[in-house]
Amino acid sequence: MNIVIMVGQLLLGLSILVILHELGHFLAARAFGIKVEKFYLFFDAGGVSLFKFTYKDIEYGIGWLPLGGYVKIAGMIDESMDTEQLTGPPQPWEFRSKPAWQRLIVMLGGIIVNIVLGIFIFWMLTLKYGETYTPNSSAQYGIVPGNVGRMIGLKAGDKIYAINGKPVVRFEDLSGTDVLLNHSVLDVQRGTQQLKITVPANILNDLSDHDHDLDQFISIDPRHKFSVDSVVRGSNAQKAGLLKGDSIVAVNSTPIGFFDELQDELAKDKNKKIQISVKRNGAIQQLNAQVTAVGTLGFEAKRDTTQLKTIQYGFLSALPVGASRAWGSLTDNAKGLGKIFTGDVKLGKAIAGPVAIATMFGGHVEWVHFWKLVGLLSMALALMNLLPIPALDGGHSLFLLFEMVTGKPLSDKFLERAQIVGFVLIIALMIFVFGNDILKIVHKH
Repeated sequence: MNIVIMVGQLLLGLSILVILHELGHFLAARAFGIKVEKFYLFFDAGGVSLFKFTYKDIEYGIGWLPLGGYVKIAGMIDESMDTEQLTGPPQPWEFRSKPAWQRLIVMLGGIIVNIVLGIFIFWMLTLKYGETYTPNSSAQYGIVPGNVGRMIGLKAGDKIYAINGKPVVRFEDLSGTDVLLNHSVLDVQRGTQQLKITVPANILNDLSDHDHDLDQFISIDPRHKFSVDSVVRGSNAQKAGLLKGDSIVAVNSTPIGFFDELQDELAKDKNKKIQISVKRNGAIQQLNAQVTAVGTLGFEAKRDTTQLKTIQYGFLSALPVGASRAWGSLTDNAKGLGKIFTGDVKLGKAIAGPVAIATMFGGHVEWVHFWKLVGLLSMALALMNLLPIPALDGGHSLFLLFEMVTGKPLSDKFLERAQIVGFVLIIALMIFVFGNDILKIVHKH
C-alpha cells in the first residue's frame, strides 16, 4: 500500500507540474494568435493515447508514456518531429511566421509558469504556517554530528556560533544549503577552545552515500538530555524493568548524560547484553538489558524541550518570504549543477530520478510535505528546462536568441537535427537516472 501511495503522489505531483508547464506554452502561443494542434499530458508515442477529445480544433489527451508532456504548435519543430507542414509556405497562424521575440516568449512560457507556481506555493505555505525555527542560542548543549559531520572534525557538544564569520541565528541553518554548497568555514566553540572547521567542497558526495540525510551531517535537533517517557509493551526495555520517568545515567559503567551518547553506546552493543544504571526516585539501580539488532531497547524518550520561535506573516508580507524560499531553491540547484561541472560532486551521486523522488513523497499522504515538494520540483523543472540542450525550452530559446542577434534564423534542417540530438541526449539521461536510482536501492539493501 505504501508503494501505491508513493507512486500516486509522484504521478499527481508531476501531472500538476507538466500540465501547468505546458499551459504556459499554450497560453503564450494563443496570445500571439499561433495555432495549437495538441495538448498532451504524457506522450502519445506511436499515436497511442489513453484518453483524448477535441475541442475547438485542439486535441487534448493523456498519452501512455509518462515522460512529461507537450503542446504541438503549428509551424514549429518540436517533440512530434512532424515536419510535413513546414514544406509549404508559412501561414500567418504558424509559429515560424511570428517575430523572434514572440516565439521566445512562447518558449519561455512554461518556465515562467513553473517559477510563478513555485513562488505561489511557498507564499501560501508561509502565509498558512509562518516560519518556525530553533534559535541557535537555545541549543545550550551544542550539536549532534552524524557520520559525515564527524568526518570533517565536528564533535558532539560543539557549538557553532558563526558561518563564514556571520553569526548563526537559526539552528537549522547549520545544515542548510549555504553551508553545504559554499565550502563554508564554521566557527566552533568546543569547551574553552575556539576552532575553525571548513566544510569540504565535495561533501555532497558523502551525504549521497547516506541518502542525502542531513542528520548525517548535523542533526536537525540540538543535543539534549532525556528520561524514559514510555516503554513499548513486550520490548527489551520492559523485560529489563525500565519504567516511565527513569533516567539512564550509565551503560556498562560508561557515563550517559545525553540521548546521543546512549545511541552511540547501544550501537556498539547490538545483539548483546548490557548493564544500565538507572536513576529512579533519587536512587541508582542496576538493570540488565538485551540490545536489539538495530541498537535499541524499546522505549520512547522524553527530551528536554527546546525553545522554538514562530514568525507569522500577513497576506502581503508572506509573499517576499515565500518568493525568497522558492528562488533560493532554484539558485541552490544551479549551484549543485555547477559543482557537477567542476567535478566537486559526481553526477551519479547528485541526481535523483522518479524512483528517488517517489520515496521523497513518502508512503503516507501529508499535504504540507506534498506541496512543499511540488514547489521544490517546480523550481527544479524550471531550471532544467533552462539548460541550453536542444529539445528543451532552453535549447529553443538559445537558437531564438541567436536569430535575434544575427537577424538570420537557423535553417529548418539544422533545427531538425538539433531536435533529434537533444531528444537522444534526454533519453540517454533518463535511462541513466532510472538506472542510478535502481543501483542505489540495490546497493542500500
